[in-house]
Amino acid sequence: MDPITFVDRQTGKTLSENPPGEAFLKFLYHNPFGKIAIEALVKRKFLSSWYGRRMSGKKSARSIQSFVETHGIDMSEAVKSIDSFSSFNDFFYRKLKPGTRPIGEGFVSPADGKLIAFQQIDDLTDFYVKGEPFTVESFLRNDSLAKQYNGGSMIIVRLAPNDYHRYHFPASGTAAEAVLINGDYLSVSPYAVKGNFGRVFCQNKREYTVLETETYGPVTISPVGATMVGSIHRSYETGNPVSKGDEMGYFSFGGSSLLLLIPEGRLSIDQDLLNNTREGKETFVKMGEKIGQPTGAS
Repeated sequence: MDPITFVDRQTGKTLSENPPGEAFLKFLYHNPFGKIAIEALVKRKFLSSWYGRRMSGKKSARSIQSFVETHGIDMSEAVKSIDSFSSFNDFFYRKLKPGTRPIGEGFVSPADGKLIAFQQIDDLTDFYVKGEPFTVESFLRNDSLAKQYNGGSMIIVRLAPNDYHRYHFPASGTAAEAVLINGDYLSVSPYAVKGNFGRVFCQNKREYTVLETETYGPVTISPVGATMVGSIHRSYETGNPVSKGDEMGYFSFGGSSLLLLIPEGRLSIDQDLLNNTREGKETFVKMGEKIGQPTGAS
């Protein structure tokens, strides 16, 4: 398979991603014997739960230094110093210093990660044309809610293991109670998703929260688990007003994603993100970075 490439939005350069376990991912998702292993072991809850517990043990802290060096993580952004974390997970969902991620105008990215965006959800068929079809109904398992997004927009932010793993509200509003959907623990790496988009996102464990906003209407925000993601943790209190940029939650160890749904005619996604998506490219963005604006705004 071709290497994973993405566009760095700040520089405009196309870069390559070297995810941990790259060769293993290729084997699992594009080799007949690997697919047997997925069904028998990899997608099961016990494996991710076991690894999550391991990453919360004191001994796991020994891996932090090498992980930081291998992936070039800027620890000057973190609240804690590298030698003060109690475990790898404590480091993994580290908090950042105030002001490290400025909150931009308009609709902002909820997380650091590689983003794909669709002004209309139907445009998804031009990006992932193989495998099990994706529908909002099958993803949410709530037909009445899904109908609110007919003709609407969809944004997906994929968090790699080396990314900042706390996620935040992309707009101000009031957040409803989260709805949990149990499922599998398939990888969200492009190696796994290519040709399997519908299967990965409609079968993986996930939850969703509806954020009621004045500007964009009901925005559904869904953290999606993946292989080796021990848990999805919520930080907000249900029913209370939240401000754009407030922390919403965080992931334990592993790759993961956020999927956002916005009603039709409420959000104009930034054109560079749409163009890159049409070309089959992800765009690296940071939490708080503007990714769209209200429809009709200049």
